[in-house]
This record gives sequence, structure tokens and C-alpha cells, in this order.
Amino acid sequence: MASAPMRIVFGLLTFVTVGMIIGALLQLAFIRRLEDTIGTEFLSAGRLHKTQYDSQRQLPRGLPNWINDKEAEILRLGFVKPEVVSWSPRIIVLHNFLSTEECDYLKAIALPRLEISTVVDTKTGKGVKSDFRTSSGMFLSHQEKNYPMIQAIEKRISVYSQIPVENGELIQVLRYDKNQFYKPHHDYFSDTFNLKRGGQRIATMLMYLSENIEGGETYFPKAGSGECSCGGKTVPGLSVKPAKGDAVLFWSMGLDGQSDPNSIHGGCEVLAGEKWSATKWMRQKSTLVQ
Repeated sequence: MASAPMRIVFGLLTFVTVGMIIGALLQLAFIRRLEDTIGTEFLSAGRLHKTQYDSQRQLPRGLPNWINDKEAEILRLGFVKPEVVSWSPRIIVLHNFLSTEECDYLKAIALPRLEISTVVDTKTGKGVKSDFRTSSGMFLSHQEKNYPMIQAIEKRISVYSQIPVENGELIQVLRYDKNQFYKPHHDYFSDTFNLKRGGQRIATMLMYLSENIEGGETYFPKAGSGECSCGGKTVPGLSVKPAKGDAVLFWSMGLDGQSDPNSIHGGCEVLAGEKWSATKWMRQKSTLVQ
């Protein structure tokens, strides 16, 4: 027969063990309630399927606190996934930056007004046709900039780039057909004509609007130390494959405020499909007419 001290020790151990089990069960219950509150879809966003989105807002179901949150909707919080691909030059890929609806909307606006793309003449600062760039494109108008969907995109660009909306140029929409390309170039200006309003270009937001494209990568020959694919060829540098809804944010100026020659980039040759993109350039100062 066990002594009194042994019975006391046994009783204490039993009490502690039962307490630990009850504590673990309570913790599991709390986690389950937390999942139910914020939505299991959000906790596993990487596995979200299209049918789980609201057809109009494209917000994940199970997130009641977001349904009427216009700011979260405009910024696509929970959807946009930043990926830093280079620090010098500074390049960030923003996955899911645009919704499917926004991509199709920009293409629909642009299609009737596409013209052969031009490049900047370094002497006059004006656009001229060149074999250097073989796409077609157009600029949104100041009136179209006031459309609600365009305003939402503009605000999102401003927040993620941390550059005021008024410092941005009008969005340019481009289409590259098979065999078309844009040779490596800098987005910052080499002339004084284009610096008169808004100053130098600081950064570029390049948004992809179409899918099922072969080739057509955005190529940065001075980024990284390895090799990449560009229009079916293996070349030194870094490239970003176009994916509908994704965006590439890169800076034409370094942290020292000087133009960054390593920001040179180009559009690789499209091998198959039709590549659509939208570009937004951001300046040092407001581009609005004073």
C-alpha cells in the first residue's frame, strides 16, 4: 500500500497532466475560432481557386470585414505578393497586381486607338518611329484617367511605388505581336526637353495584361550574375516572364538620386501569342500643368 507522501505526489502529477490536456484543447479551440473568423481561404491564399472569389469584387469569401473596405479593395490587399528579384538595379515583381477585369478593361480601351510605337529623339525630345521598337500602343487620355477603375489602378501604383499620383505620366498600353520586341534602353531621359515638366523619371511600373505568351520577357542585362531566357535565347542577366495581372516595378534612379545605368531593360521578342502590357512612368515632381 502506497504511503501518504506517494499518494500526494501521484495526485499532483495527475492534476498537472489533466491541466495540460485541457489547456491544449482550449488552445486548439481558440485557433479553430480564429480560422473561422478570418476565413480559411485567407490563411491558405496560395491555394485559392477562381471560384472562391466574388465575381464582381474579386475579394476572397470568408472575409466579411473586407466586403465594404474600399481601401483594401483598391489596393488588392491579400492578393498582391511582392517578390524582390534584384537590389541593383532595384526590381520588384508584384504578383496579382491587377485583376483579370482590370487587364481586360485596359486592353478594351486601347484596342481601337493603337498606333505604331515611337522612341524619344534625344535631340528634340519628340517621339519618332524606329526599328528599335516594333510594338503598337496608345496613351490613356486625361479624361480616361478619371474613370473609377483607372483611378483605382493609379492609386495602387502610387502606394506600392511610394510616389504621388500627380507625379505619374499617363498610362501607356502596348501590344506586341509575334516577332515584335523592344531593344534594351533606359527609361530616364538623356535630353533636356522632357525634363521641363516633372523632372526625371524615377521609376516604372510595367503591368502585364495577357496570358499564354511564349517569349516576350522583360529583360535586364545588367541585373543579376547568372543567365536567363530572352525570346528563346539564353543571355546574361535577369528576365521576368509576362504573366497576366503581374507587374514589374523598377527604379531608373539609384538611392543616391542619380540615374542608374544598370536599369537598362528591354522587351524580348515574342515567339507566340500576343503580349499586352501597360506602362506607368513616375517623375521627380508633379506632371500636372502649372
